[in-house]
Amino acid sequence: MEENRVIIFDTTLRDGEQVPGCQLNTVEKIEVARALEALGVDVIEAGFPVSSPGDFNSVVEISKAVRNPVICALTRAVKKDIEVAAEALKYAERKRIHTGIGTSPYHIQYKIKTTPEEIIRRAVDAVKYARKFVDDVEFYAEDAGRSDNAYLARVIEAVIKAGATVVNIPDTTGYCLPEEYGAKIRYLVDNVPNIDQAVISTHCHNDLGMATANTMMGIINGARQAEVTINGIGERAGNTSLEEVAMIIKSHHDLNLSTGINPKLIFSTSRLVSTLMSMPVQANKAIVGRNAFAHSSGIHQDGVLKNRENYEIIDPKEVGIRESSIILTARSGRAALNHRLDLLGIKLGKEELDEIYHRFLILADKKKEINDEDIKILSGEVFRGEKRLKLESLQVLCGNSVTPVATVGVRINGEVHTSTAPGNGPIDAALTAVKHLIHENVHLEEFLIQAITRGSDDIGKVHIQVEHEGKIFYGFSANTDIITASVEAFIDAVSRIDNGTTDTV
Repeated sequence: MEENRVIIFDTTLRDGEQVPGCQLNTVEKIEVARALEALGVDVIEAGFPVSSPGDFNSVVEISKAVRNPVICALTRAVKKDIEVAAEALKYAERKRIHTGIGTSPYHIQYKIKTTPEEIIRRAVDAVKYARKFVDDVEFYAEDAGRSDNAYLARVIEAVIKAGATVVNIPDTTGYCLPEEYGAKIRYLVDNVPNIDQAVISTHCHNDLGMATANTMMGIINGARQAEVTINGIGERAGNTSLEEVAMIIKSHHDLNLSTGINPKLIFSTSRLVSTLMSMPVQANKAIVGRNAFAHSSGIHQDGVLKNRENYEIIDPKEVGIRESSIILTARSGRAALNHRLDLLGIKLGKEELDEIYHRFLILADKKKEINDEDIKILSGEVFRGEKRLKLESLQVLCGNSVTPVATVGVRINGEVHTSTAPGNGPIDAALTAVKHLIHENVHLEEFLIQAITRGSDDIGKVHIQVEHEGKIFYGFSANTDIITASVEAFIDAVSRIDNGTTDTV
């Protein structure tokens, strides 16, 4: 292994699968393992065979299904564990037993209830016994993050002498600060005489949100294996995210490091794990979150549209995402709106863009996010231009203990007229009030309200069909207020009567 190559050890199927409610069956584990193989991980920790028949079987079947990565099985520093792991790995082309024991004062005194010297003896015995079955043995010093560095160095020297090929220095509780964890790795590099005979591995938890930072500081100070999971899943607050470490190394050329990860498969692998484990990826998750490449601020949108690198250090295509997202909200500017219009094939002049942007801001103040359908509706309103009839005001009184009453103000040929009327409901009252103003004999033939998406703040589209003197006229409107949309659609249909715009039934 070249000096600057970082080995990616994925423990999604072991540590990641320990998340409550996220257990996978064997078939699902094989699917994930094959995706990890395609992604380019070097080592797959497939399970803890002695823990259950299901875990044992999963390690067996993954060993059969996956050929390129090393298949690793976890054990305690117990002979029975090691024997069961060796049996589960019998079909693996490249196999590793991962054994270990706690080395912190907490584990020695309170969990294992023994002495520091006895820990060293048991660690050495476990490594020697594992070497009887496989050539590749990894030793983990559980809770190394809170272990005394001098004592930890003694343990690591002893297990390497016993045959350990990889030494894992876990920050089991996620307690270490990045500088502290980096210094711990550096201490081992400088003070373990035979450290050159093994690969140092990081295994960091995210209890204080520092897993990725600790992992990178470990690598910078000499570790050459990173133990990670897809989406950062794992015990409690999770583990170091594979995607974060891989893309940090890829992005920071000054580190002069590399991995075997194919970044274009990161997003699809993330979604596969998320789906199979029924564990959604948080929207603002680095690299793979829904908002990782989304921009809603007008300043950011303008910058990204001018040059992606103004606000993106990673091209989304690098990790398998088709493109950045320009999210239209009340904070978006004209540049973002015009960009979306261009994508929809809608070309506007400056005055038309100003008009649609004004309407866009009014709508954006009512909705969290503006979608393509909304934009089409807004542009349609602009293209239709000014109409003879236009709703100027609407006020409705309704409830379960009052008769609905509506007061409408309609601009007719430039002059506003007002009418009030009761009805069977708020929409009926409003349409009746409009009828009082237009003096047209119209009959409502069809009335349809449709939501564009599913949110309670969504735009409601209203299609209305009215009959006048044997002819059918259609009206349309959309608004976050369905009563307003209904009145506007009715007025739109009536407006067509005078100009003769009709459709064949």
